[in-house]
Amino acid sequence: MAVGQETVLDEYAFLVSETDDKGIIRFANDDFCKIAEYSLEELIGNPHNMVRHKDMPKKAFRSLWDTIQRGETWTGYVKNATKTGGYYWVFATIYPFESCDGTKGYLSCRRKPSKDEIAAAESLYAKWNKEERG
Repeated sequence: MAVGQETVLDEYAFLVSETDDKGIIRFANDDFCKIAEYSLEELIGNPHNMVRHKDMPKKAFRSLWDTIQRGETWTGYVKNATKTGGYYWVFATIYPFESCDGTKGYLSCRRKPSKDEIAAAESLYAKWNKEERG
């Protein structure tokens, strides 16, 4: 895949990952590995922000973390980076949960957003990035 190229999820893609309470990946499903272009072994034990795209404003992730650390569910649009320098958009739902072994963490389920949803997110995030840069 060419650097900077967008990967568009298909209608049936459902990316799932689990992290500990610090954001370290404990599980990733096949769809997430395939779209992000990482093997499961490359993802496990690493911070989930390894797929963060530079275009994502800090404000969006502050909102995400503040929400899930309060024990609430966060939903929103996220532009992630692939291993080879491309990117992909997802509509994410992230919620806190307790694993069967008693440890606390977060589960993230992501699907394909519509073109209109992506356009709205791009516009909002460009505004936030401009505000953050002053």
